[in-house]
Amino acid sequence: MAYISEISNKPLERGNDKNQDQTFDLLEKINIEFSCVSNDVVETMEECEELDKVLGVEIRKSLLVRNQKKTRYYLVVMPASKRCDMKELALLLDENKLSFASSSDMLSLLNSIPGSLSIMGLINDKDNRVQLVFDKSVLASEYFGCNTGTNKSHLKLKTSDVIDKILPSINHEPIIVDIK
Repeated sequence: MAYISEISNKPLERGNDKNQDQTFDLLEKINIEFSCVSNDVVETMEECEELDKVLGVEIRKSLLVRNQKKTRYYLVVMPASKRCDMKELALLLDENKLSFASSSDMLSLLNSIPGSLSIMGLINDKDNRVQLVFDKSVLASEYFGCNTGTNKSHLKLKTSDVIDKILPSINHEPIIVDIK
C-alpha cells in the first residue's frame, strides 16, 4: 500500500463514497469518538497490517456466510489472523452447512463488495436479514478496527462503543461464539 493519510478524529471529506458518508453520519449522530485514515485500496488482511500499525488497532476480518438454503446470512467478525473452519462455525450457529455468500449477496444485503465488508455495512441492513456474529476474542480488546464500508478508509473505535451504541442504533445484536 502506498498511501495512508495522517490520523484524523473528524469525518473524512464527504461525497466520495455513500457508505463512508453513512458511517460518518451515524458516528456523528450518536456522538462516537473515533480515529480514521484514508488510504489506497486494500483488499486483503495482509494489506491491512500497515493500517493496523498507523491506527494502533487490528482491522478485524469480516466474512459474509450463508446457510445452504440461502435463508440465513451471517456477518462473522474475528481477528485478522484467525482462520474460520466453516464446519465448526456451522455447528456453533446450529446450521447444517455454511458457505461463503456471493458478491451479489454482499451488494444486495449490505451494499458492499469483496474487500469492503465491515460491520458498517449493517447500516444498510434495514430488514435485519444479516445476523452479526463476533468471535469472543474481539470483545476482549479495548479497541475495534474496521473500514467505513469502503476499503479506502478505516476506523479505530472503542469496542464498548461498538457494542453499546453503534449496534443498538442500527438494530443489530451480535451472537458471540468461540471460533477455535
